[in-house]
Amino acid sequence: MSNYSPLETIIRKQIAATGPMPVSRYMQICLTHPEYGYYLKRDPLGRDGDFTTAPEISQMFGELVGLWAASVWNAMGMPQEVKFIELGPGRGTMMADALRAVRILPAFHEAISVHLVEASPTLRDKQREKLAETAYVEWYDSIDDVPEGPAIILANEFFDALPIHQAIKQDDGWHERVIEIDDDILAYGIARDPMPRFEVLLPPVVRAAPNGAIFEWRPDNQIITIARRLRDQGGAALIIDYGHLRSDAGDTFQAIARHNYTNPLKNAGLADVTAHVDFQALARAAEDVGARAHGPVEQGAFLNRLGIETRAQALSKNASEDGAKAIAAALKRLTGPSPEGMGSLFKVLGVSHPDIETLAALSDQGSPGGASKS
Repeated sequence: MSNYSPLETIIRKQIAATGPMPVSRYMQICLTHPEYGYYLKRDPLGRDGDFTTAPEISQMFGELVGLWAASVWNAMGMPQEVKFIELGPGRGTMMADALRAVRILPAFHEAISVHLVEASPTLRDKQREKLAETAYVEWYDSIDDVPEGPAIILANEFFDALPIHQAIKQDDGWHERVIEIDDDILAYGIARDPMPRFEVLLPPVVRAAPNGAIFEWRPDNQIITIARRLRDQGGAALIIDYGHLRSDAGDTFQAIARHNYTNPLKNAGLADVTAHVDFQALARAAEDVGARAHGPVEQGAFLNRLGIETRAQALSKNASEDGAKAIAAALKRLTGPSPEGMGSLFKVLGVSHPDIETLAALSDQGSPGGASKS
């Protein structure tokens, strides 16, 4: 009897039949295989899952995102109807907290309709439960399916789960990194032939990297879809994820199971496989199609500018002693530095219609290229 997970057995058969598999294809299968894909059959969040996202740490996160969205609506000219879209909404916690927070702004609350882009039937059920009292919610498999109109788009820990390609530098150029079978285990390999003219597309800092360096990239289709929509129909997007401010070489392909890092080439389909987000690449792609990029900034700075400390103090006044300690711990985790906190590892990028010159808490720094990778 095989010791492999069902999905690893499928992957092994594909490699045996067609040869080594690009990292991007492996990641895609692990996450979205229709029968054994990680995201399609489970709720991965919380203490009993594999990881915890910022909205699950504290209501403050979603509340501040909601008030940020209201400020965007104001900058849009307060349209009577606006699509409030979330990509990969998890359990629906951030959206529920955001909607509760903006009840103090009736005109905005009445203007929004909620549109959730979610592939997982399991998580859709969680979202329906969480948002049961919301007047209008619709679900979609893709942002392309969301009806037209001005929009405010949220994407918290969405881009990190999109498949990455990896290339590794060799004497004769950059070769795609692949997954192969070596001594009966899944292992990293290198495609035989270099990728033609690949180096001319790379940032100078990556071109100067030594042999053996790894460069990661994602196709731009998702950010381009978002940017074009905002350019043509109005609105803004908020992208929050772990990653680096500028493009650089480095291997960030990883897997998490039961709140611990694990080997991404083991237990396919049973662990969350992700990679850090290149925020400079996202900003550049958005601007290349005519949208405006704002930031990126570190999550800690973003939340502090929105007043998370004031909100924490207000919540603590009515909390028990243990409750106040939990609020203080959540504040530290959301805004503090790595490794205990998310405040420096996580970054926040805004993308908007070009006429929106500023977005709350996201100072327009121009190109993020001058920031250091962290």
